[in-house]
Amino acid sequence: MGLQAAPEMTAEFGGLDLNQSDQQRVQEIRQRIVHDSPASTTPYQYAYHLLADPQTINAFALPGGQIFITRGLYDLLQTDGELAGILGHETGHVVARHSAEQIAKSQLTQGITGAAVIAACDPNSPNGCIAASELAAVVGQLIDMKYSRADETEADWLGACFMNDSSYDTQDMVKVMQIIESLSQGPQPPEFLSSHPDPGNRILQIQDDIQNIDQCP
Repeated sequence: MGLQAAPEMTAEFGGLDLNQSDQQRVQEIRQRIVHDSPASTTPYQYAYHLLADPQTINAFALPGGQIFITRGLYDLLQTDGELAGILGHETGHVVARHSAEQIAKSQLTQGITGAAVIAACDPNSPNGCIAASELAAVVGQLIDMKYSRADETEADWLGACFMNDSSYDTQDMVKVMQIIESLSQGPQPPEFLSSHPDPGNRILQIQDDIQNIDQCP
């Protein structure tokens, strides 16, 4: 389902960013995070995507390993460690199957079942595929899907663990939260905050996670 929705998700944010150097940087971080952490033991095919949208500040993951970050958020991050903090957090959601759990609890099941039919439909049959608008609706709901506070805490913990496994400075995750927190003071908080809890209280928890990094799975 994640693979099915990825092209629509990409199109929703202006397509892939055309800067190949930045795309390569994202892929190099993916390689380190996935190869050097327990994410490598999962059955998912991880793919990280830098999206072209310069206005939206967001990052999100689909079930099965499709992970996205917008140009708007990417440009706010100064170091590879900060970028790894965002991508590691979203990878944590995938490893912990948070998206799948939220889908199972929501009203998305019927729509996703329909969307999955696209992969096996006969394009020559007028009744063989669901309408593209239906898939677009499902994708829209996936973008807006919110995790529980417990899910976010677990993803932060796993993200810090993955950063440590990949030899990134885990303190950079704290810097990421400070960046997001500073943006929340503006008249229009970033989209990242519509699907993630306020970062203020999370900073103390992440610092505690770092103190206990030796307990990572």
